[in-house]
Amino acid sequence: MTLSEPASVLVYVGLDRVGDALLKLPFVRGLREAFPAARIAWVAGKETSVYAGVMAPLVRGLLDEVIENAHIGETPAELLHRPLDGRRFDLVIDTQRILWVTLSLWRVPHRTFLSPAARFLFSSRKPPKGYRSPPSMQRQLLDLLELASGRAFPTPETLDVAIDPALAADAARLLPEGPAYVGFAPGAGGPPKCWPLQNFVALAKGEAARGRVPVFLLGPKETGWRSEIAAAVPEALFPLQADAIESAHGYAPTFTIALARRLAAAVSNDSGAGHMLAVGGSPLVVLYGSTVPEKFRPMTRRLTIVRAGDFGGKEMRLIPLAPVADALDRALKS
Repeated sequence: MTLSEPASVLVYVGLDRVGDALLKLPFVRGLREAFPAARIAWVAGKETSVYAGVMAPLVRGLLDEVIENAHIGETPAELLHRPLDGRRFDLVIDTQRILWVTLSLWRVPHRTFLSPAARFLFSSRKPPKGYRSPPSMQRQLLDLLELASGRAFPTPETLDVAIDPALAADAARLLPEGPAYVGFAPGAGGPPKCWPLQNFVALAKGEAARGRVPVFLLGPKETGWRSEIAAAVPEALFPLQADAIESAHGYAPTFTIALARRLAAAVSNDSGAGHMLAVGGSPLVVLYGSTVPEKFRPMTRRLTIVRAGDFGGKEMRLIPLAPVADALDRALKS
């Protein structure tokens, strides 16, 4: 049996949120393409994975098993025992670079082990001399897949996601043909990644004054903002909070993608919602503070990046309203 024909594959990640899970999806699809007969286990060592929850439909048939909270990468004391009750895998792919975590994962019984940690010191296979790790997380993963399989996997610019017809129908009902809808995703993983809400409100008011319909995509942690936004922008729509939608679809990423396909353009923080908007395919303006767009660039050809660093620092509040409004205007005209 060669490296390209393992019967079992383990892929280790720390955790998966929606945004990075969308970026990882081409890697997951490539795994199944490279190893069609293998049993593939996706292991989230430190926390949970959306591949076991809201994004499970997108990896059905690609991953055979998703193991969450596997207690790998939490403490160096793990080095005293074998993870996963000693289960054995033909191929183990470590996607992170912290050395002691790699050593902990290396204790999983295996035949072939791949890891970028310590310049591939513990890898059964190594990249060519002079290899430099690319800045993009997605490209880093695809490089690992090429190393594991001996095949080429180009970096995709966009991501095609199948949408359930029921989701597409509800999106069309909530955002029917006719008006020009402009999307706003003011949330993110934490306050440091959020542009001030009043700036999103000001943008939305401007679009409403031009006859366009502002559409706010509020996640479960942002529903408390709805009353404030609605009071300032009466024209705004909140499709994820519409009657019966939450009970029917929850906050399924594929429903947000279905809504995104109906937008003329959108503005987002660096967030999971931003990645969903990118997959939707409409022109997108993404705002960055301390995070690095080169590493987590959304998958779209129609992207404008606005960085706080161009205005004197990493705090999101430093991004002025005017350049974002100009970027949105250009996106709408495109």
